[in-house]
Amino acid sequence: MPQICPKCSYIRKTTDSAPEWQCPSCEVAYSKAGGEADASYGKYGKPAISTGTAGTSGGKLKLAVLLGILAVTVVVARPLIKARSLRHASEISEMTAANTVQPEVILYGASWCGYCAATRRYLEQNGIRYTELDVEKTTEGYNGYKKLGAGGVPIIVVGDQVLHGYSEEALGQTLGPWLKKG
Repeated sequence: MPQICPKCSYIRKTTDSAPEWQCPSCEVAYSKAGGEADASYGKYGKPAISTGTAGTSGGKLKLAVLLGILAVTVVVARPLIKARSLRHASEISEMTAANTVQPEVILYGASWCGYCAATRRYLEQNGIRYTELDVEKTTEGYNGYKKLGAGGVPIIVVGDQVLHGYSEEALGQTLGPWLKKG
């Protein structure tokens, strides 16, 4: 079957010396001129390679590669997304705690007690509102102290939680969201 150029309509001769993919007359590639010159030639006028199923293996390979890239992206991005959401959740938790009302803080102590004085300083320096009840000078302080079954001072009651003795670590953990920053 003779090859005809779609651009200039030249009919290719067997004696022409131009490459088989190019028109000997106008020198344009047959495929660029707008048509397939011969079914035995593929894209750009080069001989077609028969794969048994025209073009499907290349499409499947591309799909497999894209799915592989997507899977790797998900695996790599997941920990980053999770870390960001955890960081976001902790920020929300801190904001929620900061926006809640500080629980009632009661300090059961004595005027002579050094640890009671250290507790007072800690609470005042960190902006914590508290009520102090002297266990030796007030009936309310003595009765509350006995009710807690305590054997020493200071006793700090934060809401429902009771702390025995002075410990900056325990106070910080218990009062963390309400401590003055800076």
